Amino acid sequence: MSDSPKKKVFAVSVLRRVFRFVKPYQSFFFLSLVLAIVMALFAPIRPFLIQLTIDKATGRNIHIPHWLEWILFTRNLGDATRFIIVVSIFQIVFLFMETTIRFLFTFITAWMGQSVVKDMRVAVYEKIVGLNLTQFDTTPIGTLTTRTINDIESINDIFSDGLIPIIADLLTIIITLGTMFWMDWKLTLLSLVPFPIMILATYYFKESVNKSFIRVRNAVAALNAFVQEHITGMQVVQAFAAEEREFSKFKKINSEHRNANIKAIFAYSVFFPIVEVVLAISTGLLVWWIADRAINAGLLVAFILYLNQIFRPLRVIADKFNVLQMGMIAAERVFKVMDNEDVTPAQSKDAYAPEEVRGQIGFKDVWFAYNEPNYVLKDINFEVKAGETIALVGHTGSGKTSIISLLNRLYHIQKGAIEIDGVNIEDFSLDILRKSIGVVLQDVFLFSGSVMDNITLRNPNISRQQVIEAAKMIGVHDFIIQLPGGYDYDVMERGNTLSLGQRQLLSFIRALLYNPSILILDEATSSIDTESERLIEKAIDQLISGRTSIVIAHRLSTIRKANKIIVLDKGEVKEMGTHEELLQLSGLYAKLHEMQFEKKTSGAGIIA
Repeated sequence: MSDSPKKKVFAVSVLRRVFRFVKPYQSFFFLSLVLAIVMALFAPIRPFLIQLTIDKATGRNIHIPHWLEWILFTRNLGDATRFIIVVSIFQIVFLFMETTIRFLFTFITAWMGQSVVKDMRVAVYEKIVGLNLTQFDTTPIGTLTTRTINDIESINDIFSDGLIPIIADLLTIIITLGTMFWMDWKLTLLSLVPFPIMILATYYFKESVNKSFIRVRNAVAALNAFVQEHITGMQVVQAFAAEEREFSKFKKINSEHRNANIKAIFAYSVFFPIVEVVLAISTGLLVWWIADRAINAGLLVAFILYLNQIFRPLRVIADKFNVLQMGMIAAERVFKVMDNEDVTPAQSKDAYAPEEVRGQIGFKDVWFAYNEPNYVLKDINFEVKAGETIALVGHTGSGKTSIISLLNRLYHIQKGAIEIDGVNIEDFSLDILRKSIGVVLQDVFLFSGSVMDNITLRNPNISRQQVIEAAKMIGVHDFIIQLPGGYDYDVMERGNTLSLGQRQLLSFIRALLYNPSILILDEATSSIDTESERLIEKAIDQLISGRTSIVIAHRLSTIRKANKIIVLDKGEVKEMGTHEELLQLSGLYAKLHEMQFEKKTSGAGIIA
């Protein structure tokens, strides 16, 4: 009992939120309701006209309503032949009118649904773009894809196959039943004798299909997440010969999807024959009653048509209720994404937006955890003067990448403060902050598109000539023009047609073009061979000249020129100083340096 009121409150609250997106199209919504009423009012007319025609043709003395004489523009309808011809012509015209109205109703509801879907998809994607990275760390990409595409598409069904069509069908049933009672209430009650069977079958059908649809929707989300993840990571799957294991997992998820659909199909297979049986019983009762009492044939034909007008929407109304409910379930999932509060705070009008960022950086008592209370950074304190180069060193997992992720506010700290030019980064305009920081990551992500698009990120303010000059400065121009199409070469999805080193080189050009005040190089030379590394050494020197730079590198030889080296271990600053000062300490940095030196010596011996 307690679940039913909760479900009603849930349905109303979700529908209310969906209809906020209908507001720009409310005139079309009201027009569709008007058309639904008109279709319902038109429903009893043709069966009634057919009844009159049959009665007139069989010689019965019928009463011709005044509204019909008014519509037909004549009162001279006493002759049977004239009556049949005039009424038949009117029925043809009326049929075209009814068909036109039904077309307009179907088109307007579908158009409105697609318009709402378009606006909701924009709103959801805007929300996803603004989410903090922690959400992408914990939520499968396939799930967000399902929310943005499949679930929102289901919301369209609320309009095209759900709420408004249900209203139209219910109005048609009510008006048709009212007409039947007006014509012969005894005959109507007789024809409704099998209806309890129909109501019971409809209820069980709705409940069964609803459960199946929920299973189908969950299976679709699981399929999307699995396929998205495994296509992206196919290289790893194949490299470890895990195709069979992963294929078995896929078949299991796919079987769940099939089983859920089969249960829904079974419910349909049972329900529709029951509807036909009930209709047949009702029709048989009508024939028996009329034949037994010698009632006119016109009334029999009219009632059979009326029954079909009632049963036709009843066949699908339970299905439409399920579609409506699934649309609301999908809407609830979409709204959960839209209600996610883990977003980058909206910028106030008073946000700090300097014309120039000098690049002075300060970390003051910074504590950070991806999942509290497991802190990955603990009480981090250091300062970088404008124009200085610092290097972050430490074992994997020591917190190096976390530090640079915090600097451009990809994540938010739990304690302490991070300042640039003496101003807390939380007070900065996010746009200005991130434009002032250039990042060259270890794992370079390239979008599907041309080399030019990936370098400029489709920024219209960067000319082709600027890109070419930057490429020549880095020493990459010759490699690019050797590609088929040169700067217009399509790198395909994730840049898989380029080597890791080539993708890294393109990211250097990107960073150089945006001319940031602060430059971050996160293992920027880790994927580049020795020859390529020499190629860009001078370019890196030029790139970091005059701007604040933070360098993360496993190769300690690349950070010797840094003004300051910060050694991290388990999220804490252990040592800080220049290369020579840290070697003299004989601490953690000296051990790291010694380990790399031994590896190089050992490697040289093996090669020799």
